[in-house]
Amino acid sequence: MEEYLKPTYFIDCEHPGIIGFVAHNVNEDQANIEKAVSLYYAVRDSIRYDPYSMEPVEKSMKASYVLEKGRGYCVAKAVLLAACARAVNIPARLGFADVQNHLNTERLKELMGTNIFYFHGFTELYLNGQWVKATPAFNLELCNNFNVKPLDFDGIEDSVFHLFDKSGNKHMEYVNDHGSFADLPWDMILVSAQKEYPKYFEDVKRRNGDFAKEALAENQ
Repeated sequence: MEEYLKPTYFIDCEHPGIIGFVAHNVNEDQANIEKAVSLYYAVRDSIRYDPYSMEPVEKSMKASYVLEKGRGYCVAKAVLLAACARAVNIPARLGFADVQNHLNTERLKELMGTNIFYFHGFTELYLNGQWVKATPAFNLELCNNFNVKPLDFDGIEDSVFHLFDKSGNKHMEYVNDHGSFADLPWDMILVSAQKEYPKYFEDVKRRNGDFAKEALAENQ
């Protein structure tokens, strides 16, 4: 399990900011499952999901950088959760899959040119002798704006995106699994994103977008 516990450039679990965030959200006397659950909710709700924050810059995907900014898209938040887990000696790795997102805002869909999210990211934690998937992407406020049930995590069952929203409509559908990685496959993800979303990277005004407000306006 050594490769799933050590710090890397992206999963910088020994960074003072990460250590401080972890100390604020877990107690030393908690079992690993309790620590994992606490860290999951801390990352899910204190870091704002922002799909307009993706940048073709390595530094932007460092866990400590994501924590400092207080926002990030699914992969960034998965990296942060992995760093937090490793900081308390819980083996962690990253998982990726292409998903068809049936709940999207018109602005983001227009920028992406598709409702397929390539290399959607989540975290896998080794708890009680098994790997468990945890997806801390959508914060509670955003889920409410989209009329989607917030995704919970108990440290025992996989926590992946709900297939349906509160009204029974399709939410997300996994269409391709890219597997698990001990570290962020930055080059692979960047090449895919630039190939699939050329307009997204050309439009710098996207950085001023507010995904949560868009979701609320379209789903009232």
